[in-house]
Amino acid sequence: MMGYKRAQYSEVMARINEPRNKMQVIVGPRQVGKSTLIGQVLEACDMPYDSYSADDVVGASADWLASIWQTARMRMDMRGEGKRLLVVDEIQKITNWSETIKAEWDRDTREKRDLIVVLLGSSRMLIEKGLTESLAGRYELIRLTHWTFPEMKECFGWNLYQYVYFGGYPGAAAYITDERRWRNYIKDALIEPSISKDVLMDTKIMKPQLLRQLFELGSSYSGELLSLTKVAAQLQDAGNVTTLAGYLHLLDECGLLCGLQKYAEDEARKYNSIPKFQVHNNALRNVYADKDYMEMAEDPKVWGRYVESAVGAYIVSQAQICDYKAYYWRDSHDEVDFVLHRRGKTIAIEVKSGRRTTNNGLPKFEKAYHPHRAFVVGSGGLSFEEFLSMDLNLLFK
Repeated sequence: MMGYKRAQYSEVMARINEPRNKMQVIVGPRQVGKSTLIGQVLEACDMPYDSYSADDVVGASADWLASIWQTARMRMDMRGEGKRLLVVDEIQKITNWSETIKAEWDRDTREKRDLIVVLLGSSRMLIEKGLTESLAGRYELIRLTHWTFPEMKECFGWNLYQYVYFGGYPGAAAYITDERRWRNYIKDALIEPSISKDVLMDTKIMKPQLLRQLFELGSSYSGELLSLTKVAAQLQDAGNVTTLAGYLHLLDECGLLCGLQKYAEDEARKYNSIPKFQVHNNALRNVYADKDYMEMAEDPKVWGRYVESAVGAYIVSQAQICDYKAYYWRDSHDEVDFVLHRRGKTIAIEVKSGRRTTNNGLPKFEKAYHPHRAFVVGSGGLSFEEFLSMDLNLLFK
């Protein structure tokens, strides 16, 4: 895997070699290869650099951040360097990181010092809060998403069935022949750190156990509609629906689980709808599934549920990069699985996996909303391979 380079590698390489203008901030969920990517960049770049991770420093503080910055400046002066690169990983671990970085960055700007800065972090929520509060106009974001089907295929030789079941985590690929180990890896290396370090670390969560239960239940219902009132009834110590909606939003911000709203032209009606649960990566659904890989691959009805969730996972994980909002639509018994909306253009997608018999959702939706495109993924339409391999920006062309 170390030899495989994601598309963002070239983007980072190009930006650090530009004249100093903005700091580069690489964000994305855990275990999608942010540290690997920057490691590949450092290996290939000719520029002298300092690279740190707040994860490796006990009690990494704002003072520590200021001191590593000062060290980089001293090295530039001592060695007569015109340009140097400073990389800080897991930046969200440092309290008040954004104020410190603002002060140091602005000092370098005043002194016309060519110190190029790259920051990395796994909590989108914490990172973006810090950026908007202190660093407006001083940074560019580079987003890393969950791995796509073409990436897993190219890097690990996976087929569609493997991608649909095991999802897009490169670190888990080594364990798929032993599903017990694979499940342990997903739970221990991914889910637990994402929840305990990214969600619970910076947010006042009154009921952490409830948040974990919501994640497990919501993930196992991925691809299905389930009202938060029903969810509350299934969980012990549930609190109210507003609390659950807030927790679901946090899980979405960390690239784990979201609740898609029903598409409507009236904003208020969108927010009062029953959510359709959807994981950002199908591994998060299937780690709780009661079927193993072979059972899924051999039973068309079971396959239908898994592949519908995989299509949804691809749609929600690409939403930020492609800059669209994702919804579902339903009118009595007819539904459209996914509705994508970007700057006045609407795309309607129905997933046909042989699970549902009749559904007049697409023609009904077309009549009501006149979408830019309306099409089927699965039997009679674009194949699952084609859809999961396409650049979703093309839908809006």
